[in-house]
Amino acid sequence: MRRPKLKNSNSGKQNRKHFISRKVKGLQEEKEEIELLKSWIEFGKPDPGCNPLSNPPLPEDMPIGRINADSFSQYSGCKLFSQMPLSQKTKDGLHEANYKVMTDIQRASLPHALCGRDVLGSAKTGSGKTLAFIIPVLEKLYRARWGPEDGVGCIIISPTRELADQIFDVLRIVGKHHAFSAGLLIGGRKDVDTEKQHVNELNILICTPGRLLQHMDETVNFECSQLQILVLDEADRILDVGFKKPLNNIISQLPKERQTLLFSATQTKSVQDLARLSLKDPEYLSVHEEAERATPDRLEQIAIIVPLEQKLDMLWSFIKRHLSFKILVFLSSCKQVRFVFEAFKKLHPGIPIKCLHGRMKQEKRMAIYSQFCEQRSVLFSTDVAARGLDFNKAVDWVVQVDCPEDVAGYIHRVGRTARYLSGGRSVLFLMPSEIEMLEKLKAAKVPVKNVKANTKRMQPVSSLLAALLVKYPDMQQLAQRAFITYLKSIHLQKDKSIFDVTKLPIDQYSASLGLPMTPKIRFLKQRTKHKNDNEGSFHVKQENDTMPEFVHIPREETPLDKSNVEEKVFLLPKESQKEGKMYAAEIELVQYVKPATRVLKKKKLKINPHRPAGTRVVFDDEGNSQPPLATIADTKGVNDTLELDKVNERYAKLRQEMKERDKEDKLLQYQRLREKRQKEKMKYKVARPDDGEEEDLSGSDEEKTVKKRSKRSKTYSDSDSDEEQGKRIKDNLGFNADSITLAEQEELALNLLSSMHS
Repeated sequence: MRRPKLKNSNSGKQNRKHFISRKVKGLQEEKEEIELLKSWIEFGKPDPGCNPLSNPPLPEDMPIGRINADSFSQYSGCKLFSQMPLSQKTKDGLHEANYKVMTDIQRASLPHALCGRDVLGSAKTGSGKTLAFIIPVLEKLYRARWGPEDGVGCIIISPTRELADQIFDVLRIVGKHHAFSAGLLIGGRKDVDTEKQHVNELNILICTPGRLLQHMDETVNFECSQLQILVLDEADRILDVGFKKPLNNIISQLPKERQTLLFSATQTKSVQDLARLSLKDPEYLSVHEEAERATPDRLEQIAIIVPLEQKLDMLWSFIKRHLSFKILVFLSSCKQVRFVFEAFKKLHPGIPIKCLHGRMKQEKRMAIYSQFCEQRSVLFSTDVAARGLDFNKAVDWVVQVDCPEDVAGYIHRVGRTARYLSGGRSVLFLMPSEIEMLEKLKAAKVPVKNVKANTKRMQPVSSLLAALLVKYPDMQQLAQRAFITYLKSIHLQKDKSIFDVTKLPIDQYSASLGLPMTPKIRFLKQRTKHKNDNEGSFHVKQENDTMPEFVHIPREETPLDKSNVEEKVFLLPKESQKEGKMYAAEIELVQYVKPATRVLKKKKLKINPHRPAGTRVVFDDEGNSQPPLATIADTKGVNDTLELDKVNERYAKLRQEMKERDKEDKLLQYQRLREKRQKEKMKYKVARPDDGEEEDLSGSDEEKTVKKRSKRSKTYSDSDSDEEQGKRIKDNLGFNADSITLAEQEELALNLLSSMHS
């Protein structure tokens, strides 16, 4: 038998040596490239406070990189990514993603960000802000030779999950040649335990504030002390009141020695907000601050004055006339989105309909976002889709059914269309009470054209909605919630010059949703409850503690609740009511009100601060009034101070009396319980007679049905003789068995059996 040939071990050793030599050579080239980039960045560093866009544009055929031993090419003001001091891995990712020419915000911010400076970048929507902070993140970690064992080196915070997922996709495309590990940490996912196991191994975290704070609080050994760079996308939204508390908790756990980048279409300039982030001489770069328009140039914007009760009619007519377009519709609340989506879906407008809001599960949200990116449809959404989202295929129309809360909200909403070099159109529905928003938009350099609505071509949908609510009972509850949440959103707006809930036609709006009756609006009732102190059915007069509480019942008003009034009626003359200001005729009807025994859960006790305080009057033996507690006061002293010994003695005596009364009460209660148990026993005995009673077998059938009871069969002991047993049977039957014949006995037995079966 031949032995198998062994492989040449020398070839394996050579392969390993070749691999090691290649790796060492690659590390050496990487080290040389990093040294070159550092020298290049330091040589062409822009001056602090300058905007590279103001520099004259550099020619495209200029030399790139090192020119001689001591000089490098300029990069501040260049237009191409290939002219920037970037690593070859980043340039390869940009080239493969077809990113060649830089946008204005990238040209302005990248030279400062690559130098390690803090940047506040502001530019129009769709101008490439995501790439403006992705590139500095990759380059900073690359130059620091960051590895998996170094932990978290960068944190990118986004206000919404969809935007975080979009940033993660851009990072994955541009940085695919780098060896960094990145993770997407957003809420709504069930794999939290898996994230906790691997979060310490990630170099770049793209997350929402809530999810990041959850890992900081719960994940063991979560370490951010070596953080190199922090990025806030849509910074003005993250620095807003809604994220204030979680962001403060996050910032408190991050090192102050770091680089911070803030980007948004509407950047904040608040000194207080910037101080929270511990920024160091940040570069504020607003590339479109001096532009004629704050919105994209290719965006066509119109506004239509529409009454509140006609908004859904106008929306339905708009969708029916634009069935071949991709439309994004913004509403104020999640309940409105759900109702309009369910209603229009059942009405079949002729185009696919989708909805997106913050109450949906994360998997469904991402699926709907992806579907809307790929196909022509109508998407009803809240402001969760208003910031940062870049749909692959351009959105043709942005329809704002409800007015945004401010100018910044409007800019972010319309920014979902006319991205980069594409065009788009938007329409804003304004009520007559919100027309002042047009003046604010014009003041913010937002050109909105006011157009009159063509009511002749409007298709009413209110009657169809009313029929839907009758056919689908669940829809009625959705309509009620949509009605209430919209009014509440208007009520909570800060700018009362535009948003005034008292000017809204509430009943007409309720009917436009198909509701048969206007739902109750509790928060509006609470607001107007105490406008007039004299309103209401009852006027309460409070006397001293020694007097009862009286309730005045004016004539021809709602009567007092009888369940809380005793049967005592007092007739007071008019003169005695002057001090109490009880206006009425010569004689008034006053009823004594019993104190309430319990308070309902929904009602809260309200203390009237203007209620006159009661005083307890004590009289001595001669009938003179004394101040309270005068019986235990030191009358000999000058200041009438209390003697603590007497007070303590009095308290001890009262405690002893209470103990004795407590014993008496316990004994009395014990006796009552004992008597109760005895009565129950007697009732039980009466209901169940003794077993000694015998049933009369000679009675008629009627008597048997009346006296029918279940009796135990009699048993006789074995010691009884046969004669004694026969005697007992004779006595029970009531006749002598020996004197009758056998036939008579059989007949008697048959009668007994028939009576028993009947």
